[in-house]
Amino acid sequence: MKLKIPAGEFRAYLFDCDGTIADSMPLHYIAWSKALGEWNCPFDEELFYAWGGKPPVEIVSTLNRMRGLKMPVETVAARKENLYYELLPQLQPVPEVLEHIETMHGRIPFAVVSGSTRESVVKSLSTLGLLEKFDVLVGSGDYRRSKPAPDAFLAAAARLGVAPRDCLVFEDTDLGIQAATAAGMASVRVPSPLERRSGTAAARIA
Repeated sequence: MKLKIPAGEFRAYLFDCDGTIADSMPLHYIAWSKALGEWNCPFDEELFYAWGGKPPVEIVSTLNRMRGLKMPVETVAARKENLYYELLPQLQPVPEVLEHIETMHGRIPFAVVSGSTRESVVKSLSTLGLLEKFDVLVGSGDYRRSKPAPDAFLAAAARLGVAPRDCLVFEDTDLGIQAATAAGMASVRVPSPLERRSGTAAARIA
């Protein structure tokens, strides 16, 4: 299946990492299920995908409020990240996105804009052999407001020296698409594993 690219001349591509470049969301969900299971905290798979793009500490904090728990936020987030790293040998790229990375690399600059930590992004991209293709990495520690706020994408555009209107965003979550729109950027919707499984995997242009 091909991704539909909006019309226009774009001077930079901005990619989310998890679920967009890396087909990592199923692995992240396994890691979350194990880490939260140690605290008897349920985490529904649909909710997990709906929250795609939220930083790990924000996920734990929100679950604490929702479930009436007192999980140590930093400890549980770190535990989840370490469990994910153990699964990295299974990681594969998203083929439809990899095609655009390979086609446009060297022609326009690329940035990764993620809700994950910089360490997690570097490990994922290194596992895939793609780290060197990106000029800028923006992780959860590089901005104040997470997606759907535009901060992360605006930070990436500023670092690349490209106006927001000239950037094209590749995203797999609704929060990410909303953030791109709020930043004044065109976007391409990458179908999630849930959508692929349910047969609703047609990519949408925001």
